[in-house]
Amino acid sequence: MLDFIYYPVSFILWVWHKVFGFVFGEDNAIAWILGIVFLTFTIRGLLFKPFVNQVRSMRKMQDFAPEVKKIQKKYANDRQRQAMELQRLQKEHGVNPLGSCLPMLLQIPVFIGLNWVLRNFRPGAESNYFFNAEDVASYVDAQIFGVNLGEAINHLGMAGGSGESGWHWDVAPVAVPLMIVASIATHFTARHSVARQNPAAATQQTAVMNKLTLYIFPAGVLVFGAFFPIGLLIYWLSNNVWTLGQQRIVYKRIDKEEEAKKQAAKEKRNNLAPKPGQKPKVGQKPRPGQKPAQKQASQSGAQPKQQNSSDNTKNGKSPKSSGSSVRGGAWAKNGGNQRKPAGQGKKAQGRKRR
Repeated sequence: MLDFIYYPVSFILWVWHKVFGFVFGEDNAIAWILGIVFLTFTIRGLLFKPFVNQVRSMRKMQDFAPEVKKIQKKYANDRQRQAMELQRLQKEHGVNPLGSCLPMLLQIPVFIGLNWVLRNFRPGAESNYFFNAEDVASYVDAQIFGVNLGEAINHLGMAGGSGESGWHWDVAPVAVPLMIVASIATHFTARHSVARQNPAAATQQTAVMNKLTLYIFPAGVLVFGAFFPIGLLIYWLSNNVWTLGQQRIVYKRIDKEEEAKKQAAKEKRNNLAPKPGQKPKVGQKPRPGQKPAQKQASQSGAQPKQQNSSDNTKNGKSPKSSGSSVRGGAWAKNGGNQRKPAGQGKKAQGRKRR
């Protein structure tokens, strides 16, 4: 029923086995190990873009997590209204909850398909999807440190190699170190991902998931790894190594993008803000500590005029308006006869004497 998964997985493994078999020999275990490793890298490379979208989606969800908490608290007794409000909020922010778990969901069929393909490398089998009888015999006879790649510590009646069910402790010297390293890699991968989470966005659900990914999943590799063939343990280890390296690269890239956006926004605000002494434009706020243009104009223009008028009155000088009114009053009292100033009379007498 799942041949649509088994055939693509076996084809990718067949291609990489032929590539490395050309270098090391098709019957060499290194060709099969590298084939499994690069099968993992190929699948993860195809899922690279969905993984980047997953990281961006998770970051957006963390940004509006406080709003989610408000909605959950406000509509705690109305699940239907709560779901509607959450969908509206996710739509406004352009976030798809499925986008954050899509890469993980797509890896599950690959794991199932590879597990099935590796377990079908049985002695005497004439074919295994894209592999013919010679390829099957090559995989069955390939050994690493004296252990076949299809062997597991505990066989369930389907594993390659001897094909006998039960415990096979002779596989433990190779399987147990792989299980331990794969478990540690799983823990550090989850730890690196959890460290990127926003504490303000933490909920009870996220706390439970963090404990599962940090401790339960790595412990599961140690427990259930005894039932995995060596080839599948190699896939699990290489998958976690790829994930850890990919997370570091993607997180650094997104951090640089966020920092560049913040820097661009800061420069834009600085360019729009008026310089010291410059009047702000319409609708533009002055810089902190800078007085508005109207206040500056009133303080610089109105006060000096008041000071000049007050100074003139102190010095006994009257403003022009007051002087004209006084002279107008003197004219009226003298009956319209204007007296010449003293200076002008002296000048006239001097002219007559000459």
